[in-house]
Amino acid sequence: MSDTATPASGLLEQRAIRKITWRLIPFLMLLYFVAFLDRINVGFAALTMNKDVGLTPQMFGLGAGIFFLGYFAFEVPSTVILHHVGARFWIGRVMITWGLVSVAMAFTRGPISFYVFRFLLGLAEAGFFPGIILYLSYWFPANHRSAVTAMFMAAAPIAGLIGSPVSGALMQLNGLFGLRGWQWLFLLEGLPAMGLGFVTFRFLTDRPDNADWLSADERDWLSAAIRQEQTGIKGPRSHSAWRALADWKVLALSLAYFGTSAGLYTIGFWAPLIVKGLGFSVLRVGLLVAIPNLIAVIGMVLWSRNSDRTGERYWHAALACLIGAIGMVVAARAGSSAFLALAGLSLTAFGVSAAKPPLWSLPTTFFVGTAAAVSIGLINSLGTLGGFAGPYMIGSTNETSGNFTRGLYLVGGTLIVSAVTIVIMHLVVDRQTDRTHRTERRSNNAPS
Repeated sequence: MSDTATPASGLLEQRAIRKITWRLIPFLMLLYFVAFLDRINVGFAALTMNKDVGLTPQMFGLGAGIFFLGYFAFEVPSTVILHHVGARFWIGRVMITWGLVSVAMAFTRGPISFYVFRFLLGLAEAGFFPGIILYLSYWFPANHRSAVTAMFMAAAPIAGLIGSPVSGALMQLNGLFGLRGWQWLFLLEGLPAMGLGFVTFRFLTDRPDNADWLSADERDWLSAAIRQEQTGIKGPRSHSAWRALADWKVLALSLAYFGTSAGLYTIGFWAPLIVKGLGFSVLRVGLLVAIPNLIAVIGMVLWSRNSDRTGERYWHAALACLIGAIGMVVAARAGSSAFLALAGLSLTAFGVSAAKPPLWSLPTTFFVGTAAAVSIGLINSLGTLGGFAGPYMIGSTNETSGNFTRGLYLVGGTLIVSAVTIVIMHLVVDRQTDRTHRTERRSNNAPS
């Protein structure tokens, strides 16, 4: 909003943002909760599935991470399709197909079928997360975006918080109707995605212009705010999809996001096995793994609110990555101490979760339209390959060394690389911005 905004326009902004938030964010959180649960429930299934179907730690790490290869393959085109056909149809389609594949995971029979189902799950879900990030940019101006992104993304640690004890309980259904506990886990946690896909077709509104649940003055204010924001984004790369693909800022953000993904999915896939290795029962594992996720939920929301309040993104993201790296070191050195292991996992869960909303507030400050769709899709597709690398590093080093220490150090290293990348990007962007401002001042002061 401009400096000349009146108290009345401020009240209108507050009313509109409050109404949009309550209409969209709880539903989007529910969708992401189900999506993330279907991604990470394989970590609990592994407690008994690995032995049943003959998966070694390295095979499990490969299969858990291969999800992101399917995800990578269709991420950018899926996000661009959403931009053109609308979120209501495309997100609904994504949810129905990934629900079907998630249910099919119950019929895993060995390493090959495990790899195939995980790859197809990633393919089915491609475009969901970056599509929602793009969708939020249609509805929330930049000064509100980090906080609402954090609310949406809090569904990931909430999925771990609630889903961990639920998954542990579902594993107790072992033998019911001749099915193993891990089969019930996939069946009962995959069905909600299909049902919510059909709800999405009716509930979501594609753009503010179609929102009959907003008043006319609220729609006018939002359209004007988004339009003013987009006209302030200058340069051909900000509007060209092909140029956005080659923009250095996209590649830098991808590298930064890589480390956060490696950390997040190391927690999601391996935390149950790490905690079980300390001698706890399956049910107790579910309760203990909920602790890092609770800390992540609270920390992510508070961290992102401070980022919006100060208007600062880069240092919030970089410091959170460093906290995540410290957590990995603590977990690696925990030995047989359950307290230190959970403390390390909690620091990492907080760090990787808190870093993401400030990071995701940056692409739409550089790009608009199709260029924004392409850049967000590419950042997510390249960055989430960390979700393949992190779990695979843990699995491969566990198989050779018999413990998680080396793998945790390696994942911590990727978070340090992310932090350094963000700081360097900050310095370069600031220098380019200063140079642009000096050029504009010289141009304005030049005699006509």
